[in-house]
Amino acid sequence: MPDTSPARRGSWIRRLWHWFWHPAKAIPLGVLLIVGGFGGIIFWGGFHTAVEATNTMGFCVSCHEMRDTVFPEYQETVHYANSSGVRAICTDCHVPREWGPKMLRKIRATSELYYHLMGTLATAEDFEERRLHLAERVWAEMEATDSRECRNCHSFEAMDFDAQIRRASRRHPEAIEDGKTCIECHRGIAHHLPREMVDDDD
Repeated sequence: MPDTSPARRGSWIRRLWHWFWHPAKAIPLGVLLIVGGFGGIIFWGGFHTAVEATNTMGFCVSCHEMRDTVFPEYQETVHYANSSGVRAICTDCHVPREWGPKMLRKIRATSELYYHLMGTLATAEDFEERRLHLAERVWAEMEATDSRECRNCHSFEAMDFDAQIRRASRRHPEAIEDGKTCIECHRGIAHHLPREMVDDDD
């Protein structure tokens, strides 16, 4: 019969604890480095795959709040279908490309899961009630980053003002001179404006 006395168990636990903190004495350092290296590669690959999976349009519209409200609006815009065949998906406008800012945005997005679970936007009516608040948060973020995501595709330097419609060819040089950022003028181009803004004569 095996010895299960407290002294025997304590001895086994001490040996395990010692091995955990000093594994090189039991396992060659080269083996630890190889296993650790492969483990790191597998972890990083899995992490990167998971992050990229959350950057797909399918993931973005997998919840009803997006699928039933802003997604149909976006499908009516030039960002979804146009003569050049270039489509800007959700993450092109709402997620930074740089790794650090991207991770910060992903972390902040976890708060949105809370509101999803709480049913804050359970109906289209709930969404419309909060549309102005939600839009103002997005616009403030875009202004704070000088419309970074817009500028991934659009730049004043690449614009041919003579080829633009009259209003745009006049306003874009003014925006450059005044130091304006894209979102200050271009609101409601991918999603409907909040009704408070639509109803406002100003």
